[in-house]
Amino acid sequence: MVIQKYLSLVKFSHTIFAMPFAIVGFVLGSQAQGFVEWQKLILVVLCMVFARNAAMAFNRYADREIDKNNPRTANREIPAGVITPKNALIFVILNCVAFIVTTFFINRLCFYLSPVALLVILGYSLTKRFTVLCHFILGIGLSLAPIGAYLAVVGKFEWLPLYFSFMVLSWVAGFDIIYALQDEEFDKAHKLNSIPAWIGRKNAILLSIFVHLITAFFVIWIGIHYLEDITYWSGAGLFLGILFYQHTLVTPKDISKVNIAFFTANGIGSVVYGIFTCLSVYV
Repeated sequence: MVIQKYLSLVKFSHTIFAMPFAIVGFVLGSQAQGFVEWQKLILVVLCMVFARNAAMAFNRYADREIDKNNPRTANREIPAGVITPKNALIFVILNCVAFIVTTFFINRLCFYLSPVALLVILGYSLTKRFTVLCHFILGIGLSLAPIGAYLAVVGKFEWLPLYFSFMVLSWVAGFDIIYALQDEEFDKAHKLNSIPAWIGRKNAILLSIFVHLITAFFVIWIGIHYLEDITYWSGAGLFLGILFYQHTLVTPKDISKVNIAFFTANGIGSVVYGIFTCLSVYV
């Protein structure tokens, strides 16, 4: 089916990484204003879906030649001929338009900021060509989820959702460095920028651990200064435990479990942390 092809193109199931944090931002905003606007929750979810679809499809479009030459990615939809580059680009444009239109129905601030959000999440796909900071730029893109959802409800910036954004930024950057271990040699050979290609596998893993320690700092900071109850700490403990487990799966000598560390551990971790945090806000 055509729909299945496009869902596969954008790895729709991976929406689970950032969606819980968008829900957290929405819940924080609803708690701040004292009531829940369910129609805005629907709009926030739609924005997440449209933005991520646009970002992932553009990534596949921009990297189509790179993917074609990489044995690990040569079977992706565009290099494999399942979806044409033209149709992928049309899909990107349609989702960008849908995202901007959806923000128009949220509030004026989100509408005005929507091109900035698109610039960040689409621009990430080009960064591997000129900076090793590409992992952190991806983190910035996903970190827009909690603060963006909060702005959708409240319409102004506050520190608490920003702390969640800082947490997401470091969490995503850390696990993307791990994911990039798979392409270390390919990136070197094709002059593409990544942390593993720059400093090697061992040092990249150490840097990933350090970045995730920053994640742990923000998780604990939020608990100490804002959500200081057993519900939050239970979720935080589980999340940090999963984060630690992730680093036991990958070593300089064995990266065969990268996909378990990247997809399974992070998917479960984000959902668990998101649920417990939302419960904590209402408790």
